[in-house]
Amino acid sequence: MSGTVPRRPASGGALLVAGTTSDAGKSVVTAGICRWLVRQGVTVAPFKAQNMSNNSMVTPDGAEIGRAQVMQAAAARIEPEAAMNPVLLKPGGENSSQVVVLGRAVADVTALSYRPMKAALLEQVLASLEDLRSRFDVVVCEGAGSPTEINLRADDIANMGLATAAGLPVVVVGDIDRGGVFPALYGTVALMPPADQRLVAGFLVNKFRGDVRLLRPGLEQLTALTGRPILGVLPWLPGAAVDAEDSLGVPTGVSSAGPPHGEEVLRIAVARLPRLSNFTDLDALAAEPGVLVRYATTPEELADADLVVLPGTRATVADLGWLRATGLADAVARHAAASRPVLGVCGGSQMLARTITDDVESRAGTVPGLGLLPADVRFAREKTLGRPVGTALGREVRGYEIHHGVVTVDDTAERFLDGARAGSVFGTTWHGTLEVDGFRRAFLAEVARVAGRRFVAAPDTDFAAVRERRLDALGDLVAEHADTGALWRLVEHGAPAGLPVLPPGDVLSPR
Repeated sequence: MSGTVPRRPASGGALLVAGTTSDAGKSVVTAGICRWLVRQGVTVAPFKAQNMSNNSMVTPDGAEIGRAQVMQAAAARIEPEAAMNPVLLKPGGENSSQVVVLGRAVADVTALSYRPMKAALLEQVLASLEDLRSRFDVVVCEGAGSPTEINLRADDIANMGLATAAGLPVVVVGDIDRGGVFPALYGTVALMPPADQRLVAGFLVNKFRGDVRLLRPGLEQLTALTGRPILGVLPWLPGAAVDAEDSLGVPTGVSSAGPPHGEEVLRIAVARLPRLSNFTDLDALAAEPGVLVRYATTPEELADADLVVLPGTRATVADLGWLRATGLADAVARHAAASRPVLGVCGGSQMLARTITDDVESRAGTVPGLGLLPADVRFAREKTLGRPVGTALGREVRGYEIHHGVVTVDDTAERFLDGARAGSVFGTTWHGTLEVDGFRRAFLAEVARVAGRRFVAAPDTDFAAVRERRLDALGDLVAEHADTGALWRLVEHGAPAGLPVLPPGDVLSPR
């Protein structure tokens, strides 16, 4: 179904990729379209008006944006920037989120207190989109959740509110692997008010396993019922979730890249914290042959681990309380007492300190940490954002940092990047360090030595190349299984006129 791009649009064309649900595949489809377009010689940028995610990254211009947009920028072969994700919501509690606008934290809100902010935020969103459209041939926009959240439509800025304000054609992605894709696609359109429905120009069926000929009668009926074409059936692609943006993307079971290079495997258990953030830090470990990565919620799951990882979190004190309540804190302490390796990253590193003083996020005052590192933590109101470089284990390291907690390490402590090492326990606030091939190999060698494992890291694992192959696979997915000619016509000309309005949406109002 591959097609060619006849010519570039006179001004920045755009398309919105929406989905029937969270995790329907919007992020990877957006990335796939970006990679397909850039192969055609088109300059393209990703855009997500409002993202809710604790997986974020610091861009070269010093802004914090959603990690999925960073991945999509890589698919487009450009550097990420603040305009690609003008509004980022970072959940930190049961009912609260931090609001990040153009890469800077501006407020902590509840769902209700956020709503009055959205009119002004829509202006910023539209300005950012217009800025990108002025500089790129095409902007591929990703929606958030479902475009048919009828309780939120009146002040929506991420889906149909954006599409109607900017005149964007919309493609809806449905996840057939969940089941119920036909009613999900039909209902997504039918519950929209008429003005929204007229922008929905077609469907993509995602994550299909089997013979597409068995699906064809249903596809034909859906087209007849909705008056909208099926723009492609994308097959199931193992490992397609590059830089997942929310906890639905946390792997289940054991992740492994294949048999070990040496005699033994290395087992890594990661605490699956309730407010887990930046768990993409672990992707590079899972890409190493012979490294088995699993997420743990019970003490028993740490028993045979060679390395225990406490990852990042948006709520250090609250998740430390969960760690204690589940018995995982005691299991981590036993693991360290037996001189077995423990790694804390950002919030996880803060948990390893003696004390945590937090008058900013949890407002809990001073609470005891796990006491496994010679350090103390005090939360600052201003968030630290950076892209630091340094050395550790004899290797040059680069990463990025996003945190309120400021760690003060004892002068006599052994340093580990910006943090400390105490025997078999390591802590740093830097994210992304394990993506540096030389450092990752050195760290795994040290873990294997301390754990007494005859594990040898493969000498040729190139994580940047692994990521690039995944992005190429997404581009291939779109090029080979989507109607790229139809997608281009939408980018160039917008939604076609005369699309039918389905009941009961024909009597609905966006207000």
